[in-house]
Amino acid sequence: MFEKKKKHFLINDEFIKDKSNGSMEIIEPVWYSVSIYDGVEKYEKDLGAFSIPQRYVFAIEWYNAEVCNGGHDQFYGNSTGIVWEDVMNGLKTIGAKKHYDIIKKSIKKMGGNPSKDSEEREEKLEELEPDFEKLDMKFYELDEELDEKLQKYILDNAKDFYFDGVVTID
Repeated sequence: MFEKKKKHFLINDEFIKDKSNGSMEIIEPVWYSVSIYDGVEKYEKDLGAFSIPQRYVFAIEWYNAEVCNGGHDQFYGNSTGIVWEDVMNGLKTIGAKKHYDIIKKSIKKMGGNPSKDSEEREEKLEELEPDFEKLDMKFYELDEELDEKLQKYILDNAKDFYFDGVVTID
């Protein structure tokens, strides 16, 4: 049996201002603490320990990872689709208007209010067969812009990303 490891994270001004740490490193405690696999109740409970800005950056990072790996089909088809609403709100909050427009269009293609339940989203994907190709291509063209917006947002709201604690790592 695998033994779970514990890791101490100190996310402070020094860590945030260090340009070698990207948004992913800054929200790493959230990444290891929040389950997207066990339903909405667990997702919301896990996020309770974190700020709204951490929540938004966490969701945007999942969205970015999934869309870059397999497009919006993969994002909505996997457990990660649970974060769609946080992605939408987060993109609006960080001022990523072009990305916000893309997710809004993808949401519309998913019927306007995608389920937070993975199986229900999969059924909707099969039923609607949405064509995300143009949105995916547009998203890929803007990839660097999203990183810049995330970094600026984190720097402008650094205190909301502070973390000093131990997290269990699988």
